[in-house]
Amino acid sequence: MLVDILNKVLWAGATVLIVYAGIYFTWKLRFVQFHFKQMAKSLFTKAEKGIKPYQTLMMVLAGRIGVGSIAGVALAIYLGGVGSIFWMWIIAFIGAANSFAETVLGILYKEKDGKDIYKGGPSYYLKNGLGYGKLGAIYAFIIIISYIFGFLGIQANTITKSIGEIVNISPIIVGIVIVFFTFITIFGGIKTIASTASKLVPFMTIGYIGIALYICFLHIDMIPTIFGTILKEAFTFKPFVGGFLGTFIIGVQRGIFSNEAGLGTGAIASSTVATNDSCSQGYLQMIGVYITTMLICTSTAVIILTSPYQNLVLNDINGIEITQFAFKYHLGDIGSYMIFFSIILFSFSTILTGYYDGESSLKYFLKKVSKGHLFLLKGITLAVLFMGCLLPSNFLWNLVDIMVAILAFINIYALLKLKQDIVRELKEYHQKRRKGKENMVR
Repeated sequence: MLVDILNKVLWAGATVLIVYAGIYFTWKLRFVQFHFKQMAKSLFTKAEKGIKPYQTLMMVLAGRIGVGSIAGVALAIYLGGVGSIFWMWIIAFIGAANSFAETVLGILYKEKDGKDIYKGGPSYYLKNGLGYGKLGAIYAFIIIISYIFGFLGIQANTITKSIGEIVNISPIIVGIVIVFFTFITIFGGIKTIASTASKLVPFMTIGYIGIALYICFLHIDMIPTIFGTILKEAFTFKPFVGGFLGTFIIGVQRGIFSNEAGLGTGAIASSTVATNDSCSQGYLQMIGVYITTMLICTSTAVIILTSPYQNLVLNDINGIEITQFAFKYHLGDIGSYMIFFSIILFSFSTILTGYYDGESSLKYFLKKVSKGHLFLLKGITLAVLFMGCLLPSNFLWNLVDIMVAILAFINIYALLKLKQDIVRELKEYHQKRRKGKENMVR
């Protein structure tokens, strides 16, 4: 009960801050999240060495398109009602401005981390931009706890619950298999993680959206009613606390959990790229927010809302049970295997990026990270994944929700303190583009 109260209080405050910052940057950056032409151009930004800009987008997407886009959306509908989906959409557009801002700062204040590899994120712009090294350390520590212990645990827990719906198998065996495949990838280093993500993400994204479009086609007559219901229930004011306010906060909470805009975590991966073109990277990372929320999360919502999910009676809810039910309802037994395969891909990609966020945060504390340090972190990561298969879902979701709210407080504070740097970078970016066009005309 105390954990639930703390969760609600923290998220009430975090919601206000994230929405305020998003509106502020939307205005100050001249509605940057609607510059779709620049976003498209950013896809073709090149870096001669190290991690490529496209790979950083895939890494960030790998972290964002996790179980939050499948189980998290189901949980939002279950706890906050259908109207929570509308607020997930709204927070995507508002939060995209925050995503741009944190990416710009991540590039601006990144540090060298070996040959052609960089490290950055909120901890580094807190330290190098504001001189708040201790606050940067707190952020880095919370990332290690929330991502290595919380986020990754949820991924493993979701995989376990999902496979349990298909075949009766011990969670211990599931944990061993997850640990084995994670071990192979994370011991290959950041370049292996980036390469794996760049191959997995396009495949799983297109496949999942394709399934949703097929289900939409089967139930095309229901689609207008569903979207009408989403809009109607988003503004249910009676009772205010249990109705509108609860729906709004849960929608924002699950939206942020899925796209991570405003948390600063996207800046960690995007800072690895060997380029100083901060605004191009900012535009690139906003694409990730839209893909995650507007395409993947909406796909999940439509799949669920075209099924009789209200008939389910659930205990210790993870959220994945609802999505699995919907898939099986629409596609029969093959649907169970399709959602399981999707969960494996989504969860595994998130595990890889989540681990890297933890590794990057560990490097913040140590001037020189030895192989022994990384071996220990990797060992802890594998142990957490195994334990995540066995722990209760409610415990893991509550732990992550509280930690994510704290990350939001720290990151939004940093964004607002460094707002002039962000505005200046975008202004200089546009000036360079105008001069480039003028030179071409001449």
